[in-house]
Amino acid sequence: MPSIAVTDSQPATSEEKRESQHDTSPTDPRAEQLAKIHTLLQRTILLTAVILSIWLLGPVLMVVFAATLLAVILHNLATLAQRWIKLPYWLALSLVVVILLTAFGGLIWSSGPTIAEQATRLRVALTTQAYAVRTQLGTSEFGRTLLDHLPQALGGNQTGGGTDGMGSRIAGSMTGVLSSAFGAVGTLAVILIAGLYFALSPTLYVNGLLRLFPIAHRPTARELLLVAGRTLWAWTAGQALDMFVVGVLSALGLWFIGVPLALALGVVAGLANFIPYIGAFIGAIPAILLGLSVGTREGLMVLALYTAIQFFEGNVMAPLIQRHAVQMPPGVTILSQTVFGTILGLPGLILASPLTAALLAVMDRASPPLKDSDRV
Repeated sequence: MPSIAVTDSQPATSEEKRESQHDTSPTDPRAEQLAKIHTLLQRTILLTAVILSIWLLGPVLMVVFAATLLAVILHNLATLAQRWIKLPYWLALSLVVVILLTAFGGLIWSSGPTIAEQATRLRVALTTQAYAVRTQLGTSEFGRTLLDHLPQALGGNQTGGGTDGMGSRIAGSMTGVLSSAFGAVGTLAVILIAGLYFALSPTLYVNGLLRLFPIAHRPTARELLLVAGRTLWAWTAGQALDMFVVGVLSALGLWFIGVPLALALGVVAGLANFIPYIGAFIGAIPAILLGLSVGTREGLMVLALYTAIQFFEGNVMAPLIQRHAVQMPPGVTILSQTVFGTILGLPGLILASPLTAALLAVMDRASPPLKDSDRV
């Protein structure tokens, strides 16, 4: 009986081998071509949907990303406090929020009245200097040509240049600034509240996001999300140190020169440095203008001060910080600021660098490394 069983199983084994050989035969070329076309269509539709989502929902996506970035900062700060002080997570997070709010409130309390007074003086000084510059340009052929090509909002010759016209433009600009400020305050409140809720229970929202992915892709999605979170924290920590150094150096230098509001202008310079490269100009403009309102010599000294600080930051601080933080090529940083700023406006410009850092980290982890033979 055992020998019969073995003999009967041999034809079946040979038949299975023939079937397996038949299954591994070359497939129909038309089927392969259709499969490639189907894959290409899927990727094209997905890319189109992503582009349309960014184009149509860009402001909403920027608010979500800003809240996520805030949540990453608060979560890591609370984790550090929890590790040092041995507190529960929610208590450590509350302590971090209280410290940040106290520091911000103390700055407003100490510098708020002076800022309001100096803002009035600055407005008068800038208006006087604008008329002086316009008069000086009108004395030369090049200056008159320049005025003819200036936009109307900048006081070109096309608008007449009278006092009433200038006052109307300033009033209209102030109205636009106020309306934008109220909108910005509401958006900022949404970002702060959402970021706080994200930081209170990050696993709840991350696990909910992972459930949107197919089961087979969830491990990869989880790894990429963790990489993006670590990258955002590393970029923020390095940028915070850079901002602190720039702010302290700016405040001390302005105080030594004798420019009013040295502390507030130092804080502005540090915060503006959150935007690499472009933020240096944004932070320097108010200080230079305020220095010019005091005197021409002070304005030139402020310009020299900020030039020296940015030279030190770009050639000494940034390389040291990038050794332990995220390395972003300058060309990619500037291009990302241009692209996101053009598509999404000011929020895109502000958040372009951390968003690009996270995208580069995710792409680096998701794509295989280059072989030596493939490198240029």
